[in-house]
Amino acid sequence: MQENILLPAIITIIIFILLFKSVLMVKEQSSYVIERFGKFIKIAPSGLSFIIPFIDVKAAVVNLRVQQLDVTIETKTHDDVFVNLQVSVQYAVRREMVKEAFYSLENPKNQIASYIFDDVRAEVPKLELDDVFARKDDIAVAVQQNIANSMGKYGYNIIKALITDIDPDHKVKESMNRINAAKREKEAAFEEAEANKIRIVKRAEAEAEAKRLSGEGIAQQRLEIVRGFKESVEDFKKTMKTVTHEEIMQFVLMTQYFDTIKDIGANSKNSSILLPHSPGGMRDVQDQIISGTFVGNKLLSNANDGTSEESTEA
Repeated sequence: MQENILLPAIITIIIFILLFKSVLMVKEQSSYVIERFGKFIKIAPSGLSFIIPFIDVKAAVVNLRVQQLDVTIETKTHDDVFVNLQVSVQYAVRREMVKEAFYSLENPKNQIASYIFDDVRAEVPKLELDDVFARKDDIAVAVQQNIANSMGKYGYNIIKALITDIDPDHKVKESMNRINAAKREKEAAFEEAEANKIRIVKRAEAEAEAKRLSGEGIAQQRLEIVRGFKESVEDFKKTMKTVTHEEIMQFVLMTQYFDTIKDIGANSKNSSILLPHSPGGMRDVQDQIISGTFVGNKLLSNANDGTSEESTEA
């Protein structure tokens, strides 16, 4: 009786185990490689799949997400400078070529890294150090294209290749920094010289403009003085008809002389000058003015007489 009850229970348990083993739950962005007696049977995609328990086995789980491989490469540039390049390659297994990706390559990451080494060491020696920095994107594109062509047939899609770091030897970096610093100092000196040049030119232009305006002012001042002399002489002639032109000019010059002395004393910035300022000194100044006027009249009279004689002889 107990054997009749135990047998169905055992059979039920075995069936439950077989059903449990026959069901596969595959995660998203993953695929299972299924083999039967060591031979490839199928690729189980994400979701629910069924296999034959204890006959079909899960050989591997293939990740379909985008993965990244970081490689550090030491190579030499065209100008014989050793540099370390950090290269990052982003890749993914093609969903329709999971079988080729799993069975074709023993170690995909090492083989992709070998292609990266080969391509970088083929591209960088063509360029000088400065060009490596300037054209790192071109190097990355060349590496990406070469790896994509090589790995495409194995089921790998090369999404992007990036050169994330370029690290020359420390002595080379120090030399580059010194060159850059010297270049900056040269540019600063040039700009400073240009600024000094502009300041000198502007200062000269300002001085020239100031002198021009000062000259115009002096000329205008002298014009007004002459006009004032003329008006003074005319006023004297109208009020005092017996006074001669020479006496009027002597009086005006004496007045101008005293005005000049007053201006010198009123302006504290003027330099000191020595003038004979005594009754006798004033008399000397007046005599010099009268003498100058007399000599001028005499010369004028002689010139007129000479002209008259020449006319008579003719």
